[in-house]
Amino acid sequence: MILAGILGALKFVGKSLDQVKIAMLGVGSANTRTAYLFEAAGANLKNVVMCDSKGIITKDRPDIVEQKDYDFFKYDLAQKTNGEGLSGDFGVATKGADIIISASKSQPGTIKKEWISHMASDSIVFACANPLPEIWPWDAKEAGAKIVGTGRSDFPNQVNNSLGFPAIFRGALDVHARTISDEMCVAAAHALSAVAEENGLKQDYILPKMDQWKVYPKEATAVGMKAIEQKIARIEMEEEELYKMAEEKIKYARDLTKLLMDEKFIKPKI
Repeated sequence: MILAGILGALKFVGKSLDQVKIAMLGVGSANTRTAYLFEAAGANLKNVVMCDSKGIITKDRPDIVEQKDYDFFKYDLAQKTNGEGLSGDFGVATKGADIIISASKSQPGTIKKEWISHMASDSIVFACANPLPEIWPWDAKEAGAKIVGTGRSDFPNQVNNSLGFPAIFRGALDVHARTISDEMCVAAAHALSAVAEENGLKQDYILPKMDQWKVYPKEATAVGMKAIEQKIARIEMEEEELYKMAEEKIKYARDLTKLLMDEKFIKPKI
């Protein structure tokens, strides 16, 4: 989860989400929802600059205005972001930026080293495309990035939705939530970040790993409690009861899967 990783990275470098400048490459579904989650978590969208294949999105860019009924969310973000009114390519967007979030072309070199070199000090780069990130982690670090995350499990700081989906759904289902709100997802991100902080934040460890399974009941509990707080849960319970329920269900599912693998009903990963 991008927000969870950013929260951990910002804690490590000593910066605040409401103050940092964020450059986002790609304005598809991934970065669109990420931008709104950043806003829900306290980021100032005026400090966010988003860039698509045609360059920085601006409130009066003709193609965005013309397509506002078809792509309302891009139009809406064009109105809310880029407080300085920048225009140009992603190189312009990254000057002085604290954070790069890229959900773009799966090709190293999509993010150029010179763009990272003119970012702010203690910069954070998340190159999330799979199977190949937009820049190799070692190139990003050589260019000056303090913390680098990708979507791959064979590199440090894997930013992957598998950390979020199981527990978010678990928490929502356990309280019979009517919907899943942005605030519930933000609560999940804070829960993940808190576990990483408890374990000791490092350059190569800013959010939990998928095999640290006890993070999932904590995350599910945070989601369920936020649903209760927002009055969108059909079932209300105490935090301790909700945690116990989530832990039991998640452990049962894991143990059952292991048994089925041990008995060869599920083939092991090759």
